[in-house]
Amino acid sequence: MCMKREFMFLTIIIPGPSAPKKSIDVYLRPLIDELKMLWEDGVMTYDVSLKQNFLMKAAVMWTINDFPAYGMLSGWMTMGKLACPVCMERSKAFSLAYSRKVSWFDCHRRFLPEDHEYRTCKKKFTKGKGETSTTPRRLTGEEVWERVRHLPSVEESKEDHSQGYGVEHHWTKRSIFWELPYWKTLLLPHNIDVMHTERNVFLNILYTVMDTKGKTKDTFKSRKDLEEYCMRGGLEVQQTENGNFLKPKAQYALTKQQRLSVCEWVSDLKLPDGYVSNLARCVDRSEAKLSGMKSHDCHREITSSLLMESKLHIMEENIPIILCKLEQIFPPSFFDSMEHLPIHLAYEARVRGPVQYRWMYPFERFIRTLKQKVTNKAHVEGSIAKAYLLEEMSTFASYYYPSDVPSRRTRVPRNDGEGSSENPPLSIFNHPGRSYGKCITSTLNDKEMEAGHLYILLNCPEVVPYINIYSDLLRELDLEINDEDLDKQISMRFPTWLKSYVLDSRNQIDDVLLKSLAWGPLKNVKKWRNYIINGYKFVTKSQNEGMSTTDYGVCVRCGENDSVDNDYYGMLIDIVELEYTGSPTKKVVLFQCDWRYPSYDPFILAQQAEQVHFSSYPEGQQSWLAVIKTKARNAIQFLGKNKPDDAYQDDDVQEMPTMVANDDLEEILVGIADEGEELPWNQMDLKDLEEDEEEIEYSTSSEEEEELIEEDGNSDSNME
Repeated sequence: MCMKREFMFLTIIIPGPSAPKKSIDVYLRPLIDELKMLWEDGVMTYDVSLKQNFLMKAAVMWTINDFPAYGMLSGWMTMGKLACPVCMERSKAFSLAYSRKVSWFDCHRRFLPEDHEYRTCKKKFTKGKGETSTTPRRLTGEEVWERVRHLPSVEESKEDHSQGYGVEHHWTKRSIFWELPYWKTLLLPHNIDVMHTERNVFLNILYTVMDTKGKTKDTFKSRKDLEEYCMRGGLEVQQTENGNFLKPKAQYALTKQQRLSVCEWVSDLKLPDGYVSNLARCVDRSEAKLSGMKSHDCHREITSSLLMESKLHIMEENIPIILCKLEQIFPPSFFDSMEHLPIHLAYEARVRGPVQYRWMYPFERFIRTLKQKVTNKAHVEGSIAKAYLLEEMSTFASYYYPSDVPSRRTRVPRNDGEGSSENPPLSIFNHPGRSYGKCITSTLNDKEMEAGHLYILLNCPEVVPYINIYSDLLRELDLEINDEDLDKQISMRFPTWLKSYVLDSRNQIDDVLLKSLAWGPLKNVKKWRNYIINGYKFVTKSQNEGMSTTDYGVCVRCGENDSVDNDYYGMLIDIVELEYTGSPTKKVVLFQCDWRYPSYDPFILAQQAEQVHFSSYPEGQQSWLAVIKTKARNAIQFLGKNKPDDAYQDDDVQEMPTMVANDDLEEILVGIADEGEELPWNQMDLKDLEEDEEEIEYSTSSEEEEELIEEDGNSDSNME
């Protein structure tokens, strides 16, 4: 509830074009005073459910912030060699000789078990260097307090740095949060934001593999740093016969044709509604690159709404291995602070729980909404405040509206199929679901009607005893009948037998439901093109044409076994509602699907459907489609007890080859497809060469006054 928009409060707007940095404590003073009062004295509050007053006390569990704001709130500068607020001065980050950037290359072997083979390897990481140091221990709140208690607060001193800054510590102040009596007892008072971390790690890999000009981490300076720190002769800058320098093409970088194939695949890729933004807009086919991808396009397993403690322990073991394997592939300049932070995410998830209660997604959306309220750019802060107060008043007033008055507070959630039903559920009938769009009254042909009626009978619990009776009769008539022939007989003759059996007065069957089922459904049916059920939005294949999403993939599970072999996959062709005669009303929604199987069995119950989407392969296996299952929105699925896959990659990494095909040779040279670059010797002063490289958000440098680049180009940290 606390993450919903109506419970977010805009308490402070900090004016100005840039972030306040450590001076944010000045603006937080009123908030801290109220938090201290809430903890010590409490506030009399009215409980509307019990209709009585009570003394309410409150405490801050943790702060939710991006990485620059982490430094503002905690007082630990999140830039430079000591940027990591967990490793602190025990960080092994260093400045690269040529790129002149801070690198976390070869800083993760210390997180491996002491007997791990990577610790003794002196060729695949920093050349001639092993790793003997242990994993840095996390400091407790009491230990951190002992370190900062002597530091001045922002209100006490305006000095930028205290003695030992940048070498022994990175403290810029004593945070105002330490005034809270309970702050030192919190296990993790600040969060490393998973949202921005996952995005930056993904983009670093994407831009480097796609060799995106201006954003790749694989540059001339990177290769010179590689020569300085690593033993990868195949990737070192080479001098040609004419005195120029050649940057060999890396094995991890795609060729132009491969990049075009990826771009075409991403451009044509369609996913279910609400699971990803429109990826086609991120594709630039003319330059064979991807750009403009948002944070929600880059999810990882740790963002699951259900986390198993055992799996989080395995993640803590796997993440250092994955980072070490990446260190064997990419150059040292690839590893900025964002590539280091994932080492701590699994522990934070294990202590705090799912990231949905700790990341910046809802607040980034809230800030975006506030920015859209600006109507007077000459007075931005006042424009936001006025619009926000108006929205708060209308939201408060909506609690007194009659239940039939629509408002944002009572709006049906996205893909919520639990719509109101005029008829109470009965067996498999009247199952809650929500149709929308145009409704068409139609009829089914005899073959479709028989198939639909048969499927309903076979899946109705009240009919199961009569299926058993009919099966016993068939076995008595033919002692040698096998299961396959028995199923054929049931499919062909069971509905007719059931009707005659139930309506025969000699059998004394008075069940109204059975008699209604025996008569069969009405001839007229209702059809829709859109239906929401089980948290999924389903759209027929014909209706889905031309859309940027794909919502017609259907999966139905057969049997109790969760094996993939028991799942059937198809495409939704039609949505049909059948109604049976008699009282009470009995309606059932069927999905008519194309299963691509030889037998004719097109229908399933709508409540049985799960959603999948089908994806083609970028190269090869063009006649095959990959099936990807999706999770229903706002649903928590049990993960089971299966151990997750190990951090697999072939440890016997081969030397990066310098040989390329003839048709790729031109792409290595400067000015052609940006695959490589060749410079004359007299222009190759690598240490002083200025490169205009666009840094990915929140990357760090050795210059502590370097401005941080925000995702939207502005500092969102100004709004609290």
